[in-house]
Amino acid sequence: KSPLDKSSASNLLRQYQSWDGCFRLQECSSCLILGSGTFILLAHLSLNWGNTQYPRQQVQTGLVTLWGLRLGLFLFLRILKEGHDRRFNHVRDSPGTFFVFWTMQGAWIILTLLPTLLLNLEKHNKPLGLWDYLGWSIWAMGFLTEAVADQQKWHFRSDPDNAGKFIQSGLWAYSRHPNYLGEILLWTGLFTSAASVLQGWQYLSAISPLLVWFLLNYVSGIPILEREAMRQWGKDAEFQAYLRNTPVLWPFVS
Repeated sequence: KSPLDKSSASNLLRQYQSWDGCFRLQECSSCLILGSGTFILLAHLSLNWGNTQYPRQQVQTGLVTLWGLRLGLFLFLRILKEGHDRRFNHVRDSPGTFFVFWTMQGAWIILTLLPTLLLNLEKHNKPLGLWDYLGWSIWAMGFLTEAVADQQKWHFRSDPDNAGKFIQSGLWAYSRHPNYLGEILLWTGLFTSAASVLQGWQYLSAISPLLVWFLLNYVSGIPILEREAMRQWGKDAEFQAYLRNTPVLWPFVS
């Protein structure tokens, strides 16, 4: 098997182990750590299998690791605090639906991580240049945006005076979903840095940030939260003003 095939197989194995454990326990908080951990595991496995470990590959793997550790820990702590994850409410009782969920998550992981996998398995190297530093800068901007937005919302929800209210301060005054904006930016940055050594068909790995954008914008992220927000505050005049004045995703873009 090629290293890319082994990465895909390892990913699916992890997802099916998570599916089995979560369904048996009817509890999914620990699986959030496994999901982020899979990104980290595959990044390091591909770096090891590539057997080159150029500086570009080491930095890229380190950035994926930092992202996975922060997001995994944040999601896990949020589940411990809130007691459940609403995303699993309609699937945890059905093994078939749950199986499809984890299979789709496996596909999402491998496609999102594809630029990093291809980079780490690439024997061809070149000196660090503009695209590397540009990509890492975009990643840093996205990482900080996501981390700050998550922390701001965490503190907002932790204040009893904000019970039943919606956040519209900090980064949330410029975007209704700044954490998702950060997620899109950081994967765009990782593709940009990897593109400095990609060749031919490997540029198709641009599907990584495009897939993240599509899923968050049209499938699993923004649509769900927007519907829930409308259900809770749709008749609130202050919320209606927030909708009119604050872009859904990109700041200053109505």
